[in-house]
Amino acid sequence: MGSVMIDLITSLDGYAAAEGWPGLWGVESAEYLAWLDAQETDHDVLMGATTYRLMADFAAQVPDDPGFVQLSEMSKVVFSSTLEEPLSWSNSVLVRGDPVDWVRSQKEGGDRSMRTLGSLSVCRALLSAGLVDSLRLVVFPFITGLTGQERIFDGYPDVALELVESRTFAPGLQLLEYVPTLLDRPPAGGIVTRPGSESGG
Repeated sequence: MGSVMIDLITSLDGYAAAEGWPGLWGVESAEYLAWLDAQETDHDVLMGATTYRLMADFAAQVPDDPGFVQLSEMSKVVFSSTLEEPLSWSNSVLVRGDPVDWVRSQKEGGDRSMRTLGSLSVCRALLSAGLVDSLRLVVFPFITGLTGQERIFDGYPDVALELVESRTFAPGLQLLEYVPTLLDRPPAGGIVTRPGSESGG
């Protein structure tokens, strides 16, 4: 069976971007970029029309950038009712149907892994449908309360997250990877504390 990962970058207060800020919040982290370049590429990249237009434009502007060369060579699936075929970005396939239906059929009928790229509405739909196997965040060390745009988790269901990997990249980026479980109600039993964390009397 195929697997699905939601892969997002975020400010500490949960925004995908911020007005007036450069990409990646202006952070030039060689360690993080090297980690990105080393990630395996044998998966389908899932995205919506807005992300496709943005990334395809970047790829055309910087055709020799190693990161975009790698992304251009990867298999990309674009969910859109407004784009027209043929798509200009190489190795891109247009899907006009519901992302949830398409991803579900791919999970059930194949063994290829899939990861999102941006595309908050696609991520939200897939997680709400219970199709996501892992949720990976890279948290940038900024609060963009005045300028933040695109709140990532608005409209999400309640979700329990099991931390399976964490890492810090200089200068303070946090990678957090979770296995998500949808909740139909808040967990019973109150807050669970670590052994030894109870306050003494």
